[in-house]
Amino acid sequence: MRYLIWSLRALLFLLLLGFAVKNDQPVVLHYFFGFEWQTSLVVVLLCFFTAGVVIGLLAMLAGMFRQRRELAAVKRELQMKNKLAEIDAQHSSAQPS
Repeated sequence: MRYLIWSLRALLFLLLLGFAVKNDQPVVLHYFFGFEWQTSLVVVLLCFFTAGVVIGLLAMLAGMFRQRRELAAVKRELQMKNKLAEIDAQHSSAQPS
């Protein structure tokens, strides 16, 4: 299994390397106020891909933190119920019948 994963990684690397070599044409990005940036197409694609990943991760963070808060609240509630059940068990066994 390990060899299969490494061979897939090597194949993916070679495909991406081939893509980078084939798309090395210069492109110019024009900004406001006459600013422009000239670089290769691969660099531009990599920058926008990275920006998309970062924006996607930031969008996930809010939901992840909300789920963590809910999980912590449920754990506290479960611990409280377990403590109450222990106290009730102690009181019922301590009382003579």
